[in-house]
Amino acid sequence: MAIYEDLKDASVLITGGGTGISAALTEGFVRQGAKVAFVDIRRADSEALVGRLHGAPHTPLFIEADLRDVDACRKAVAAAAKAHGPVTVLVNNAAWDDRHDIADVDADYWENNLAINLRHHFFTVQAVVD
Repeated sequence: MAIYEDLKDASVLITGGGTGISAALTEGFVRQGAKVAFVDIRRADSEALVGRLHGAPHTPLFIEADLRDVDACRKAVAAAAKAHGPVTVLVNNAAWDDRHDIADVDADYWENNLAINLRHHFFTVQAVVD
């Protein structure tokens, strides 16, 4: 595996970092020596990931938060920065992509998807920049 020295000790924040592609990203950054904080709503999966990566130069920090909540986004960024210094790498990877019929889309469904797949990206970026 290639090692990128500029990632060593970098403060990384990953949204959705506990499962799937995001978990692979979390692991990859940890293996590079980065200080990784990740945000997810899946406690058991996220804690299992932290357990698997325990003993790396920097054990990742799991921050449990629902990214549909704007205040939760801001608090997650603040917790990551408090633990690892200002966030220098942001990976907004949290998403919800279920398969459905168009007839199943109502206003609530639309708003929930928008909050998960788009709105949290804006507020997370905004919190990192501030």
